[in-house]
Amino acid sequence: MTLGRACLFLALAIAPTGAIASLYGARAHRRDWVAVGRRSVYALAAVLTVAFIVLEAAFLRSDFSFRVVASHSSHATPPFYKAAAMWSSQEGSLLLWVWLLSLWSSLVLFLTRHRLRELAPYATAVLLGFATFFGALVVFLANPFQLLDPAPADGVGLQPLLRHPSMMIHPPMLYSGYTLFTIPFAFAVAALIARRTDAAWIRATRRFGLAAWCFLGIGILLGARWSWSELGWGGYWAWDPVENAALMPWLVGTAYLHSFMVQEKRGLLKAWNVSLVLGAGILAILGTFLVRSGILESIHAFGGSTLGKPFLGFIAVLVIGSVALVASRRDELRSPEARSYATLSRESIFLVNNLLLVGLCFVIFWGTFFPLISEAVTGNKASVGPPWFDRYTVPLAIALVFMAGLGPLMAWRKTTLAGARRSLQAPVTVALLVVVALLALGVPGRLPALALLAGTAFAIASVVQELWRGVALRRATTGEAPPAALVSVVRQNRRRYGGYVVHAGIALLFMGVAASSAFQHVRDARLVPGQTARIGGYDVRYVRATSRVAPEKVTLGAVLDVSRNGKHVTTVRTSRGYYPSTDPTAGPVGRYFDGDATTEVGLQAGLRRDIWTAVQPDIGAMQRMIDGIDRRFPLAQGDTQGFLLTAVAQRYAAAPPPAVFRLIVSPLVEWIWLGGIVLALGGLIAIWPPPAARRRRAPASSWAARLGRELSGA
Repeated sequence: MTLGRACLFLALAIAPTGAIASLYGARAHRRDWVAVGRRSVYALAAVLTVAFIVLEAAFLRSDFSFRVVASHSSHATPPFYKAAAMWSSQEGSLLLWVWLLSLWSSLVLFLTRHRLRELAPYATAVLLGFATFFGALVVFLANPFQLLDPAPADGVGLQPLLRHPSMMIHPPMLYSGYTLFTIPFAFAVAALIARRTDAAWIRATRRFGLAAWCFLGIGILLGARWSWSELGWGGYWAWDPVENAALMPWLVGTAYLHSFMVQEKRGLLKAWNVSLVLGAGILAILGTFLVRSGILESIHAFGGSTLGKPFLGFIAVLVIGSVALVASRRDELRSPEARSYATLSRESIFLVNNLLLVGLCFVIFWGTFFPLISEAVTGNKASVGPPWFDRYTVPLAIALVFMAGLGPLMAWRKTTLAGARRSLQAPVTVALLVVVALLALGVPGRLPALALLAGTAFAIASVVQELWRGVALRRATTGEAPPAALVSVVRQNRRRYGGYVVHAGIALLFMGVAASSAFQHVRDARLVPGQTARIGGYDVRYVRATSRVAPEKVTLGAVLDVSRNGKHVTTVRTSRGYYPSTDPTAGPVGRYFDGDATTEVGLQAGLRRDIWTAVQPDIGAMQRMIDGIDRRFPLAQGDTQGFLLTAVAQRYAAAPPPAVFRLIVSPLVEWIWLGGIVLALGGLIAIWPPPAARRRRAPASSWAARLGRELSGA
């Protein structure tokens, strides 16, 4: 504990000191002071790594003298979840946030140590300013190294809903996305301060912005998967405030990744770029704030805390400072009129794309914060639900997916009408054929869903067409086989074709969303063993009840047989786990049914459809038995308590009361996750350095090695 707390205090001393040194070095043109600032970031990463390891080790060894370990872990928590329990807490997640910030800051400053000499000191100061704020929160308001004296014999345990494999990856992915967005934010601020609004800062931070977008997107999809397979309500996206908070910087980051190419190639959209980068950085902090403030109700939030006011103040400083910087540099951000662009051009498509993305972000922002807006205006805290979000986001999503297909088909500067007609012919034909096929197959004619599916077909066809053109040209010049030509084309222009793969992934994801939302079948049925419910052409029969007793929970469930037209399709098992409450007045058996409960979804996934089941056992029918045991054995513990729990569980399995089942047949859900994999693959292709860059580095390093050998020989 002493080592961990000392590291936090040392980090809080290093961060502002390094920021001051960087600013002084920049203003006084002192390279030695600039180096002090950069090395302060390295030192910050080192001490925070030690603090992180100390806290993680406390969780793994179940050291309940740490307050945070006692409140978020226990002896019964599996080791896999003990490792992830650290970031399930307010204190541990903030330490993870500032630690990741220090790592990414160290990486970018190391890579740019010989470049951007005018911008790097200001960027260093901004990054260390972020570290100072979050370090102060960890030290003074959410210290993970607080002790309990005396230490309890056991802890409360990890929140049951978080016991899912994706929780090992989901928060680090989100926080990596949030913290990586601070890198382009810091360099954008530096560029504005130094009045260097060319594309140099964009080129230096492009991969960090793309990595932020990629990590955040993966984190969002992992959260959706967790919701679909763990929460038991039957969906993957609920327009929850914390979900929305993660989506908003991702949307703005998507706009930035499109528009920075316009500045690189044409010197246009400078104001757009800095505004989008600053907006993404601020929205990343806003997302962190929503999880921790408790101002909006969310299943993902930590609840009310003392962090709300500091976060609001910090966000206000970021917003006011960013607006002031952009306004004061409006002359430097103005693009030359002579370099304007035609209506039919890739620049125009990117601009429309940006307007749609920012508009979608604004709609989500308004809906998310509407409870606070309505309370401030009318005094009543009203809220909007999924139908409101769907009404405004679906048309924007349809337009966006068509833009994803249209962008690759347009040329820079200007596209002729004849050229546009030739490029659009095949994708438009494919989109129309898909609509006709869906209608011919009897798919309900829901216009928004059909439009979105047509858009995904259009986008995928345009990507395939562009890849085919590149492969055909490569084969014509080299004679390579199609697979080799495809690999060569992608390797030679990773950014372009990686972006195309991302567009295909987005289209597949939207296809899954459209089909699973519009054509889903849902039914709630109350069944006893032997009864059958029909849904979406499938017959689901309740075969038998199941039960199991473990040290950390009691599980009651069911086995279901799924058939179609009299033929067996699959067998699924669903259950509900009951975790004991910490109420000391509860009985040895009743306390298990008074605490938290989680649903284990029975899921048969497939490329065509998912069959999803969840059960709600009727505990009320067994309450007399549970109350009787608690009265007769109020002090039962250990083996006696286990015997009593087993008796209750066996009674449920032998004579189960009716249970309520939620049954869902949802088409193409798996395409959402497949689209996410394709999206991540495209992002990786775009991030990966091209062969030319590696070749440029290789001769330089070999030349340096030869020179070293010659000098040593001399």
